[in-house]
Amino acid sequence: MFQGSMVALVTPMRTDGSLDWDALGGLVEWHIEQGTDALVAVGTTGESPTLDMQEHMEVIRRVVDMANKRIPVIAGTGSNSTAEALELTCGALNAKADACLLVAPYYNKPTQEGLYQHHALLAREVAIPQILYNVPGRTAVDMLPETVARLSQLDNIIGIKEATGNMQRLKDIRERVGDDFLLLSGDDATAVDFMELGGRGEISVTANVAPALVAQMCAAGLAGDFAKARAINERLVPLHRDLFLESNPIPVKWVLAEMGLIAAGIRLPLTPLSERFHESLRAAMRTAGIL
Repeated sequence: MFQGSMVALVTPMRTDGSLDWDALGGLVEWHIEQGTDALVAVGTTGESPTLDMQEHMEVIRRVVDMANKRIPVIAGTGSNSTAEALELTCGALNAKADACLLVAPYYNKPTQEGLYQHHALLAREVAIPQILYNVPGRTAVDMLPETVARLSQLDNIIGIKEATGNMQRLKDIRERVGDDFLLLSGDDATAVDFMELGGRGEISVTANVAPALVAQMCAAGLAGDFAKARAINERLVPLHRDLFLESNPIPVKWVLAEMGLIAAGIRLPLTPLSERFHESLRAAMRTAGIL
């Protein structure tokens, strides 16, 4: 159920920062038409840190309703507060999301035992499939392979989004977990390499703006045709790079606005993309054939 191209969906906003439900519905329909395999609602790319609890749950509910079981919906429900993560994960279950994505608790820098206890509690308390998310560049904590292995023994922890971009890390995890444990890339730039080493796809930022190409790339990789996957990926390399010229999701929201798919809204402390990066991103868009 959870493989291939899974988009880390932006949360569309009007220029005053209010949520744009019509644009969100348009994005969901576009992704389904373009071949995206799953939607990830309200992750970091969805600006989860600046959505309040009610908004967070409403985005999840609406994406589930809009998708209407045509493709799976994975709800971002992680937090550095275990109590808040529990509330969000319970809400995602009630909203009938297909799974939850739980980022390692950020900023407060728990120990490996703290990471284990945090995720074990959520797995024990909420009967929904749960995907771990390791992104130390944002969280300032690194979930080590030994901890992943311990958590993989819990029935409803089904996989991990590993975003270090380190292939040795993937090998270390793979050696410690069962064959049915999902290994998903969280790094667009290395996703093809990740799949070649046994990954089942990626949760992608680039898929926000080039969904058909990312879906085709992932499909080729899952079919074992890595020559085709790399050929497709060549067109995406400038996007993989330039979508991080400023902090995600600043660049990806700018590109979507350039494409006419969303308004230019983004919430402080994030600010609109600096003008000096506009032409570089337009060049990347042209290379990918989306401009």
